[in-house]
Amino acid sequence: MTSETRKTVGLVGLFDDPDSLMKAAEACRDAGFRKWDCHTPYPVHGLDRAMGMGPSPVPYVTITAGFIGIGVALLMQGWMDVIDYPIRIGGKPLWSWPAFVPICFELFVLFAAGSTLGAVLFMCRLGRFHSPLHDSGVMADITSSRFAIVLDAEDSKFSPQASEELLRKAGCTDVRPLVENTGEGEAH
Repeated sequence: MTSETRKTVGLVGLFDDPDSLMKAAEACRDAGFRKWDCHTPYPVHGLDRAMGMGPSPVPYVTITAGFIGIGVALLMQGWMDVIDYPIRIGGKPLWSWPAFVPICFELFVLFAAGSTLGAVLFMCRLGRFHSPLHDSGVMADITSSRFAIVLDAEDSKFSPQASEELLRKAGCTDVRPLVENTGEGEAH
């Protein structure tokens, strides 16, 4: 006979208003937590600052990849038009950069868009098919009317009692353990 085993992987603190969430986010930031996140039913202005997050690196990834796309386009067209298959048309030089502009633009957009998608998927860890939040039963509340802070048990500052006390001091009235189904184990 088999059964699922459950492992506690953190704490979820639920809040009824964004101001309490902001206060708790500042408390977690000031306490030195590194592995934690906030979940809200709608964007909350100033939450990034309260969490101590810096600017996103995604725009830098996007512009860098766009310029790499321009470089690839110039190399590709230059190789094809000058070295691989040179044809003089209307007395124009073989390296005629105005003719390369449309392809440079297209590859700029292609590389920038592809790298943006990849960076967002990677940085937001969106490739996962399952999150322990789905097992906890709080997602229905979080996506409709409540606000949540999730503290990861792998954080060096995490202690179940101290973390719960920190959340309660910040105004949290509903603290729940975050559990994950770790698969099937043998029942004896």
